[in-house]
Amino acid sequence: MPTEKLLTRRTALATCAAASTTLLQRLSARTKATAFALIGDRYHNSDYIRTGLRRTIDRELGVSIDFCDEVTMLDAETLDGYKLLIVLRDGMLWPDGYADESSNAGYVATGRPPIVSEPPVPKTEAKQQFWITAEQGKAVKQFVDRGGAALLMHNVTYISPSNADFRDVLGAVTEGHPPIRKFKVRVVNHDHPITRGVNDFVVTDEQHFMKYEKDPKHLLLESVNEDGATYKNLGAKSAAGWAYDYGKGRVCYLAPGHMLTDLWNPEYVKLQKNAVRWLLRQG
Repeated sequence: MPTEKLLTRRTALATCAAASTTLLQRLSARTKATAFALIGDRYHNSDYIRTGLRRTIDRELGVSIDFCDEVTMLDAETLDGYKLLIVLRDGMLWPDGYADESSNAGYVATGRPPIVSEPPVPKTEAKQQFWITAEQGKAVKQFVDRGGAALLMHNVTYISPSNADFRDVLGAVTEGHPPIRKFKVRVVNHDHPITRGVNDFVVTDEQHFMKYEKDPKHLLLESVNEDGATYKNLGAKSAAGWAYDYGKGRVCYLAPGHMLTDLWNPEYVKLQKNAVRWLLRQG
């Protein structure tokens, strides 16, 4: 290879390496948003969550959010510098795929046509894996205990069974939920800043049932199926929202959130905004 061409190639490679280093430095030095949001799972598409919260909390309330759907990013290093942690996702990953495509809305909406693949896709055993580690649970607990805020939503109760620290911060663990159906969200404490000015409302959503493990005085909301439909042996209603101080920080849980129509219900929008203001101590 001629010397001139060799030098040119080396120069180009050196330039690319320098550019990559500069880019990484710029990303590392980027100013973080106010909130870090871990969103999306097999059953809850990240896009509707990002669309919903970006409008109500980011644009309308003016609280900036960095959205992420990679669970390994939830750690002490990531949380450092944020004021608010938002989580709307469950506790499971499916590294070897799914048993079927029933969680794919487009597939279900088109009538579940026969799936053909030529050549065939190798079959694997669909097995859920709980993603949260001891270190991640500790990071969440320390973040809030040291003065951070946590807005935990909808199906985060499914993270609690596999991590005691996260469960302690959240204050509850899942009991499961029936299929999507209509139910009422009822305000049980009108005096808290989060519920002030908020009326009862109705959504079509997953009615999550859970075992609430903190003081009943912190409860703000309950969900109730007014048609009398029950779930397991748990009756027709469940705790659906609460808020409390946790160490130097604050925690709020809100149960609705399976669809965009739930996130944008006008009364629920009030709750979300009030919750963020309270969590961030904005008066």
